[in-house]
Amino acid sequence: MSICKKIIISGYFSIFSTLLIKKKMGCTANGTTPSIDKRSLSSTNGTRPTLSSNSVLALTTGDPTVFQPFWRKMGDKSKVVIDGGELMSYFSDVGNVCWFLEPELGDAIRRLHRVVGNAVTEDRHIVVGTGSTQLFQAALYALTIPAAAGVELEPVSVVSSAPYYSSYPEVVDCLRSGLYKWGGDACSFDKDGPYIEVVNSPNNPDGTLRESVVKSGQGNVIYDLAYYWPQYTAITSAADHDIMLFTCSKCTGHAGSRIGWALVKDKDIAKKMTQYITITSIGVSKESQFRTAKIMGVICDGCQNVGSAESENFFEYARELMSKRWQKLREALQHSKCLSLFKYPRERCLFTGELNERLPAFAWLECKEGIKDCEEFLRGFDIVGRGGKAFGADPKFTRISLLCREEDFNGVIERLLAIKGIRNGN
Repeated sequence: MSICKKIIISGYFSIFSTLLIKKKMGCTANGTTPSIDKRSLSSTNGTRPTLSSNSVLALTTGDPTVFQPFWRKMGDKSKVVIDGGELMSYFSDVGNVCWFLEPELGDAIRRLHRVVGNAVTEDRHIVVGTGSTQLFQAALYALTIPAAAGVELEPVSVVSSAPYYSSYPEVVDCLRSGLYKWGGDACSFDKDGPYIEVVNSPNNPDGTLRESVVKSGQGNVIYDLAYYWPQYTAITSAADHDIMLFTCSKCTGHAGSRIGWALVKDKDIAKKMTQYITITSIGVSKESQFRTAKIMGVICDGCQNVGSAESENFFEYARELMSKRWQKLREALQHSKCLSLFKYPRERCLFTGELNERLPAFAWLECKEGIKDCEEFLRGFDIVGRGGKAFGADPKFTRISLLCREEDFNGVIERLLAIKGIRNGN
């Protein structure tokens, strides 16, 4: 696999993938070589200039900058101040299984889930991690570490239904652990013995709701519920599983704080997950925990003080925003002869009390009319998504993020309309 393709698959190097893709391709669909303005990639104050018509739109990651305007509007309500003499110790609560979990964050997590109603927190241990990726690795460690030292066991297969989150194979195999290994698509897994199934629901990349599919009694299941929030899907029930992973990145949009949490039923598993995080990072940033607790408090206050002039419901704001983006996207592709989208059912949401349409964070595009590689096709129009192969799916699919900034999203819509025109011979 080339360096370029490796970077495209990885979810954390979109800027570098943009540069390398353009260098490798050398031209756009009309044969010209566009220039890349470095200012359009990032800036120190968080603002970006107007998108130029020849800019590359790298939409390979789920960087949730879409919610930034809301938090800027909140101003001092979400502001935190930390003195130099605070939060200096490794320890937070030595009596807790997760001894580095700040009590304020633990309380905020439980309150948020009660308000939204998307997960059971009673009789659960909370393990905080540096994002849900670290918690995923911690769960794999906890579920596979031998009970007795020196015991030689075959690596446990880790599987997930295709299309699965593209980072699962990377995360599982990056350390080449003797405890576990990537086993591929859960739907075709038929080996005897222990296994771990990862259920991502709503699923990244296609937005479908998932349940476990492997029926053997020798396995464990990790539920990755990063997108089980009201802005993306109807909350149909309070999730009640042995291990449930959540992340601040997709809930509130604060990906830079690198905070995730696991709700764990079994105390021994929670201890082993804590042990993994202790070994790898000796805990989790207290500054990030403190900030996240504040942000969660603002969200809960906004949900519970409906009608107050001083409060705004974040989930209503985020859902309306995602709804507008999906409407624009569907309108742009309504008459397309080369690209199509999934259709999702409406479901009764316990949080809103309404029939809500599913509004995934990503669009799972499918190419038609004999186009075999959707990722390559879209690159010709300077739209860089992540191809179906990375998700264990057919190359005719490509995932593009809808969590980007407004100017980037509008640029995508313009280019999709242009593709439709070109394909129609206009």
